[in-house]
Amino acid sequence: MAEERLPVNTSSRRRLLVLYVVAAAMLITLGGRLWYLQVVNTTAFTKLAAANQTRDVIVPAVRGQIFDDAGNRLVTNQTALVVSVDMMDLSRQPGGAAPVLRRLAPLLGMSVSLLAQKTRLCTTGVPQPCWAGSPYQPIPVDQDVSDRVALQVMEEQKEFPGVTAQVQAVIEYPEPDGANPAQVLGYLQPITPQEIKSRHLPVTGFSGVDLVGQAGLEAQYDGQLRGTPGTQVVSVNAAGDVTGTVSQTNPVNGEDLVTSLNAQIQADTQTALNQAIARSRAEGNNSNQGAAIVMTTTGRVVAMASYPDYNPSVWTGGISQRQYDELISPSDGEPIYNWATQGQYAPGSTFKVTSTAAAVADGYPLDGLYNCPASVSIGSQTFKNDGEPNLGEMTFAEALIQSCDTVYYTLGEQIYNSDLYNFKTDPKPSPNAPVQKMQKMELDWGFGQDSGIDLPAESTGTIPTRQWLYYLWKDNAHTGQNWCKNGVQDGSYVQQIEYQDCQSGWQWEPGQAAIAAIGQGYVTVTPVQLADAYVALANGGTLYSPRIGEALVSPSGRVVQKISPPVVRHLPVSGDTLSYIRGALAGVVTQGTAAAAFSGFPLSKVCVAGKTGTAQNFGVNATSVFASFAPCNNPKYVVIVMVPGAGYGADVAAPAVRTIWDDIYGLEGHKAAVPGGQVPSGTPPITSTRTTTAPSGRSQSKKGK
Repeated sequence: MAEERLPVNTSSRRRLLVLYVVAAAMLITLGGRLWYLQVVNTTAFTKLAAANQTRDVIVPAVRGQIFDDAGNRLVTNQTALVVSVDMMDLSRQPGGAAPVLRRLAPLLGMSVSLLAQKTRLCTTGVPQPCWAGSPYQPIPVDQDVSDRVALQVMEEQKEFPGVTAQVQAVIEYPEPDGANPAQVLGYLQPITPQEIKSRHLPVTGFSGVDLVGQAGLEAQYDGQLRGTPGTQVVSVNAAGDVTGTVSQTNPVNGEDLVTSLNAQIQADTQTALNQAIARSRAEGNNSNQGAAIVMTTTGRVVAMASYPDYNPSVWTGGISQRQYDELISPSDGEPIYNWATQGQYAPGSTFKVTSTAAAVADGYPLDGLYNCPASVSIGSQTFKNDGEPNLGEMTFAEALIQSCDTVYYTLGEQIYNSDLYNFKTDPKPSPNAPVQKMQKMELDWGFGQDSGIDLPAESTGTIPTRQWLYYLWKDNAHTGQNWCKNGVQDGSYVQQIEYQDCQSGWQWEPGQAAIAAIGQGYVTVTPVQLADAYVALANGGTLYSPRIGEALVSPSGRVVQKISPPVVRHLPVSGDTLSYIRGALAGVVTQGTAAAAFSGFPLSKVCVAGKTGTAQNFGVNATSVFASFAPCNNPKYVVIVMVPGAGYGADVAAPAVRTIWDDIYGLEGHKAAVPGGQVPSGTPPITSTRTTTAPSGRSQSKKGK
């Protein structure tokens, strides 16, 4: 009997056909994808496969050294055995990193807690010491171990997995002749991912010795000093062990920086400043900061001392929280700051040279006579001459020699009265009003603005122009201290002043003009601005942007770039006026306010000219200032000292300046810092001792893990 077939309806046949089509499409898609992966994209996947078998290792460039003008090393690199810990490797060990760190700590002679702190990441709320670099980078924990310790680390890898000991370059500070310009040199810290972005630094893989300048010359010339790292591509097996080198790009070592600093003059300047502050403190003054600068009249910085100083080696290998707190402690004078460029102090009577120039430019005769009474009344205030002597009529030269305040109070008021903008009763024109005559001269001498020195941190000081005063009033009368808030409820002096400032604090008053003419009131300058202005006075009117860097030199000794102080402008002062002022300042030392400080000084050998400054501050002792240049008739150098809270300029700053001149020229039994008082010219021959040690094995940075 024949088998009977069941009929297949049309809809079932259609569904079956759709399934055939879907299955066929899937097969075609899978086949196409397989063909694409095996044929079309073979090269890309071959590279990816190869990447899984290789690692990129950063070969750090050796950082350039910093030299003084005679070729003495201020910052150098010495090879040392450095122990580093790869925390990523340790995290994969049984029990994590803790067991290895417990075994390593006694070998390195440190506590387990300190080693744990050094290997933790610097994140929000984590104090020093900590690691500011990449978590994927081996962390240097001891930068100068003995051969025995290094050998034990290398031979006992089962005990110390992820720990390496290698010869690497380590930053050192030799302090030639005792010179320690710590704030000028700056310091290094590990590069961070944030700095890669903000400072556009090249991605190097965060080598354990890949440090970046964070302050001073190290930061200013970081790009040239740091060089360019190399890359070593190594092959690894499945366990991650290095089996060979695939390729290598050698690093380009950093350039050396030759500076105009002279190690001997730097050391002598630091000593003179330290001794001056010690004497001031012994007399009961609370002096805990100060600055001293020596510059050539061509704009080069020969010495720059900031008090208090510190040992820059504290940054090497990671700074502790206690050490960092000491560096930023106000009670300790905040040694991390360079007070020569960042301190802002009233210049006192050293400012009278600009007031004299402004008066002559406004038509006051250079050879005229000006009254020096015991006091003058300006507005509702009485301004007294220091000591209240009534010296009668005198020339500008005598006013500078005797430092007569009332001559300059009167000049300040008279020039104020000749300026109609000072009598505007509407504050709105103030931001757009022209700068007052005397203040324009002060700005032209470089005050109230950056000097442009080749250091990354610099304060501007204050020249209280109408614009500056308007914004001070706007901020404090309404949004800051709110001078208008309390009126004169308790009638206190401070509240009366604040209420007056609330009503008309935007308006420049005659009393303010008078006090500013002698370098007080709102006026502040930085020591480097004052030194730079006296450089311009001494050299005949050329204002420079000071430079510490003198040349960049390649590792082979070739001069790559010479660095010269740029000319900012020529002072708007005639040569006759500048010559007149210089002559008057020579008289300050022989018969004026600095005569006692320079009593017995061999002026016949080296004629020194200068100006004392005693800047009164409300509630604290005065700032002691002395600015000078020498030799008088052919100035080569400018020396200034500023010590806040130390009293009269003739008592503290002037004797310190005298000591520095003794040291420069070898006077009064001192050894001459430079033969004939002439610093070396030209770039000294540089002998490089730098070496680059190519890293090997798993001790280095790895990419693609």
